[in-house]
Amino acid sequence: MPDSPSGRLGGNRQAATLALLAFAMLIVSLDQYIVVVALPEIGRALGYSVQTLQTVISAYAVASAGFLLLGGRASDLLGRRRIFVSGLALYAGGSLAGGLAPTPEVLLIARAVQGLGGALVFPSTLALVNTTFAEGPERNRALAIWGGAGAAGLVVGVLLGGVLTQALGWEAVFFVNVPLAAIDLSLAFALIPADRAREIGRRFDLPGALCATSGVGLLVFALVQGPNLGWGSTGIVASAVAGLLSLMAFVVIERRSRDPLMPPRLLANRNLGTAVAIAFLFYGTFGSVLYFLTLYFQDVHSYDALETGLAFLLPTAVVVACSALAGRMATRFGLRPTLTAALLVGALGATALGLGMSPDGPYAALIPGLILVSIGDGVVFTTIFIAAGTGVADREQGVSSGIASTSTSVGAAVGLALLVLVATSGTGGLAGEALRIATSNGLRAAVLVIAGAIAATALVALNLRPQPGTRGLPPCPRGLPAPAGLRSGQGGQGS
Repeated sequence: MPDSPSGRLGGNRQAATLALLAFAMLIVSLDQYIVVVALPEIGRALGYSVQTLQTVISAYAVASAGFLLLGGRASDLLGRRRIFVSGLALYAGGSLAGGLAPTPEVLLIARAVQGLGGALVFPSTLALVNTTFAEGPERNRALAIWGGAGAAGLVVGVLLGGVLTQALGWEAVFFVNVPLAAIDLSLAFALIPADRAREIGRRFDLPGALCATSGVGLLVFALVQGPNLGWGSTGIVASAVAGLLSLMAFVVIERRSRDPLMPPRLLANRNLGTAVAIAFLFYGTFGSVLYFLTLYFQDVHSYDALETGLAFLLPTAVVVACSALAGRMATRFGLRPTLTAALLVGALGATALGLGMSPDGPYAALIPGLILVSIGDGVVFTTIFIAAGTGVADREQGVSSGIASTSTSVGAAVGLALLVLVATSGTGGLAGEALRIATSNGLRAAVLVIAGAIAATALVALNLRPQPGTRGLPPCPRGLPAPAGLRSGQGGQGS
């Protein structure tokens, strides 16, 4: 349990631990987009076809999405430091193998190992932050730093990927992770307390874990590969059906389990359920904006890797600044007003961004939209995970983190699969200048659809309840029970 005075970040050890966890989150988040900018170089170097190049992204996405819930459960049962360190080691090993990969097959295996490592790191870092800092203002400030690192990593990845690819080649986007992860690994044992003995009577729920992992993994595979292989192809249909059957089996197993992977009381936590829904929509919308902007810069305006990275300098700065402020905003104004306002600002920004995208439009036309959508991005990312940990007992912070982070991966896959259909609907059979213009128009349409979806997400945020110690509820003194309905492990149960 936290031992620092309420309302402040703790002493030097706690501050150093938070920096360590935030840095790990930055490393894992970088990979979401650092490879996207290098894809053309990777394709040329290893002989990928246009149809198979997307598997470099999907190999990571499938492995990560499939194992996030398992990683969260493992951190609760086997120890958060142990899972955190194991995840970092896998991530570093996969990155090293990726940079050395001589063939497409080796690179895909390396990307899957990276994804598995990320699936262990993400929920364990969030659970460690939530169990190190007391719920309320103190945790909000800590999560603002952690969330700021994660949100920044998404956009920094594009910038860093462009710089490294241009200067050192595509291998550098993998090699850069190795020393970064090594720094975190070297400090983890000194800063993070040793894991406690495993709690007697708690089980891993292996059947449920296997069904959840296979179900989510197969569905994400179908979603990310559907546009390339064809939605009616045998492999995609079989994966989707098998994924749905696995998830149905998971539901049956969870209802009968004495110690289920996803306890019903967690699902009854109103803030966690709402955070999961917002996380799904957030990654399907805000996360897709970065992808479509990258295509817009490279395919419409012929930016090289470095120019594409530099184009993201402005949104990077805004995202970092707003993520850092998000914790204070949630404490002062409350979760619901903060999230709702940030989503509406993001929707306005996406609208302005879409209207500014054209075949021959200047970068300056995008600036208002970039600023507004980045404000929303930074604030929403942090406050989602503040909401996800509210009212959850320490012993279940890992699995709640796994639930929320799984939702982000599935949301990203679903959102991108649907939006790619919008973006490419008018490009069939075209080439040259006609293709460039049609690509610009399609990307613009996709971003405008994103704007509408973000606005709709603001309605979901209205379901959130206040936190103890924030506006609308009095502070909960350390050592005393929280107000009824918001006690650890019971908070925000549905009404």
